[in-house]
Amino acid sequence: MAKPKSLKDLLLIHELAFIMLVCLAGAAGGVGIHLWDKSSHESQRINLLIQEIQQTRGDLYRQMKELFDAYFLKDPQAKDEYDAYTVSVGAHFVKLNSLAVGDEERAAIDELRKSYATFITETSTIFNHQNEVSDELIEKTLNSNLESGIFQRYEIVSARAERLLSLKQQELQQRLDESKRTSLTLLTIPILLATLLLLFSRVFLKRAIVLPIKALLHATTEISAGRLEHKAPRRGAEELATLSGAINDMADKLTQSQDALIRTEKQATLGLLVPMLAHNIRNPLASIRASAQVADSAELDQDTRESLRDIISTVDRLERWTGSLLSYLHPMQPQPTLSKLSQIIQGSLSPLQQKLAEKSIELELPAWEKQDDSIYTDEHLLEQALYNLLLNAIEAVPNHSKLEIHADLSRETVRLMIADRGPGMPFTPDPHAISPGPSTKRFGTGLGIPFAFKVCDSLLGRITFSPRKGGGTLIEIELPRFHQPAVS
Repeated sequence: MAKPKSLKDLLLIHELAFIMLVCLAGAAGGVGIHLWDKSSHESQRINLLIQEIQQTRGDLYRQMKELFDAYFLKDPQAKDEYDAYTVSVGAHFVKLNSLAVGDEERAAIDELRKSYATFITETSTIFNHQNEVSDELIEKTLNSNLESGIFQRYEIVSARAERLLSLKQQELQQRLDESKRTSLTLLTIPILLATLLLLFSRVFLKRAIVLPIKALLHATTEISAGRLEHKAPRRGAEELATLSGAINDMADKLTQSQDALIRTEKQATLGLLVPMLAHNIRNPLASIRASAQVADSAELDQDTRESLRDIISTVDRLERWTGSLLSYLHPMQPQPTLSKLSQIIQGSLSPLQQKLAEKSIELELPAWEKQDDSIYTDEHLLEQALYNLLLNAIEAVPNHSKLEIHADLSRETVRLMIADRGPGMPFTPDPHAISPGPSTKRFGTGLGIPFAFKVCDSLLGRITFSPRKGGGTLIEIELPRFHQPAVS
């Protein structure tokens, strides 16, 4: 499951999205303005080119007029006017060259300029040699060469240049229309994205904040009402999911505290009741046992003597039961010392040698000579716990079976394993059980395993019970190698 994002990150993403939309809208507007400005300048340039070409042609007409005035009307100022128009046309060509862009436009203007240069060359001859040339030749030049030749050719070149510029104007208009459509599209995209962002924000706020807060309020109401098993769903933003987890942890701890309080109260009640009961039971039991021992005599028949021994055995079992119960209820105060794990195991096995021999049980022990088995712990408490667990295992396994004890010592921990091939445990021992567990033996007290749990807890360790593959039970005990008593 993906880790939920925090509110800070989500708000940052939201703000960045809005900034991106603003930038996108600004970029779209900027692109549109730039395209419009560029097209406007280009259109203005082409219009100026067309205007200059038309003015050039107009000046050429005026020059022709001055030429006719000079010949037919004998106007003395015609030559000066002619030269003034020549200068004006030259200025137009300078401006045309400055406005032209691209080889195609420059070639058209150059062709127009060459055609005008041919006109100047022909007409200058008429002015310069007016007295030397016959009127008939001048008239022919004016009518044939200039009007129908050079001037017509200039008109064709000028029309071609204007047509080129008109085509460019049409292309420019098409680009301008495309730029309008592009600008509108670019402006539409931010609007659509803003709409989607608004819808997403609404859905996000509902799923990531509103609904999780509603679920948290419901969870706190349920927990405050005493239903500690209710869980707040871990969903929404990271902070809300963390808060849900904290509320669930708080409910779990409250449940544990409540269970611990109940256990403590019941154990306190048992602690007050059991010693009184044990005292009241032990006194008559001691009298019964003493009477049975005194009554046991060789003069009695066999059945009577067996009945007396049964009485003594039953009293001993009751005595052991009351002793175990008192030991289980009594608070443990570990007294750690530096010991050898091999000696602790041997000490727990010593009282069980006869039972091992009676059932012909093969015992497998760790190879202590290969490792340092020193351990800093309460030797006597650990030995009693191991004795109870081994006694259960020995009484559970069939005759001629095998009982294995393994030890794994690291620098920080000690791990003991007791493996048997018995029928397995009919229940899973609970280390937090309020009362002793059920006994699997005919005359058991059910205190062996709870006592081991209590010892391991006081020694800062733990016990786990698990079924063994192929049948039997595997008991694992894990303890710190160097016990550090809690500072009160």
